[in-house]
Amino acid sequence: MMENNNPKLAFGKTNYRLFFLCLGVIVLGFVLMSLDQTPFGFGFMGLTLGPIVLFSGFMLGFVAILYPPTKK
Repeated sequence: MMENNNPKLAFGKTNYRLFFLCLGVIVLGFVLMSLDQTPFGFGFMGLTLGPIVLFSGFMLGFVAILYPPTKK
């Protein structure tokens, strides 16, 4: 008897693309927070823009996990 040894992946190609985009957005958020020139990062980029970008990256991660894989 021959068994099918081709395991099916849990995520599709779109899920992995969204996940890598999510990682890029998260890294961008941390970079934006570190680029703030005010002392202790209390400027606009450190307190407002960076955390918003970071939060959107984490939300994109949830979308990447919950997005249904396409059936082929």
